[in-house]
Amino acid sequence: MSAGKFICDCTVVHKEIVDDVKKAMIDMGEYKKLALFFKVFADETRIKILWALDLSEMCVCDICSVLDMTKSAVSHQLALLRREHLVKCRREGKSVYYSLDDEHVKQVFETGLEHIRHF
Repeated sequence: MSAGKFICDCTVVHKEIVDDVKKAMIDMGEYKKLALFFKVFADETRIKILWALDLSEMCVCDICSVLDMTKSAVSHQLALLRREHLVKCRREGKSVYYSLDDEHVKQVFETGLEHIRHF
């Protein structure tokens, strides 16, 4: 199908729909937070870390081993993921263990994966 077939040639505005949608729009602060939330998912390394943590809680050294990355590089990405509340950590002796922050993160991640596998 050519791109031209997807161009709307109508000039009719469906006022009731427009009014309903305008009333339901979220505030600008939420748009910004949501955009930042999804921006975090736009990095392959962070996706790999989230995938690993979707499978199991892991310490930093384990994540480094799985991804064949340095501790510094993994720690940098984990700090960003922590700031955005996508992962959480707990200390056990000298080790720090990471996991997905909550069920919502797991659902978003797994839904995204399901979506791309759908095609």
